[in-house]
Amino acid sequence: MFQQSPLLHVLLCCLPLAAVTLRCYTCVFPAISPIECMPFPQECPAGQRCLSSTAVAVKGAIRLVVYEKGCAVETHCGLTGQKAAAGLSFNYTNNCCDTDLCNHAPRGSAPCGAGLVLSLLPLLLMGALR
Repeated sequence: MFQQSPLLHVLLCCLPLAAVTLRCYTCVFPAISPIECMPFPQECPAGQRCLSSTAVAVKGAIRLVVYEKGCAVETHCGLTGQKAAAGLSFNYTNNCCDTDLCNHAPRGSAPCGAGLVLSLLPLLLMGALR
């Protein structure tokens, strides 16, 4: 019958182990509430996790929520804090998960007609920033 060679064992032990990569959704661009981003599957570099980030800014009567998805290094997971963009101060929360495509859209995400809100957002912001 087939006899195993010691050389085969040495070769198998010396081969680098294939890194297990995770597939996560990533947004083509950040989405502004009530619209969920347009997610596309992406293969993450080895050692990274799937990220879902939510940032909220309030300026007067305007409440702006921005969603981002993608791959992240471990040190970006579980973070909360503040960041500034477009003259607004956002409070953000980063959540990570470890299974393929686990950072999907939540159930009951925005209806298709919500694009109207996004198209009107610059006008609303211009009025709120004055």
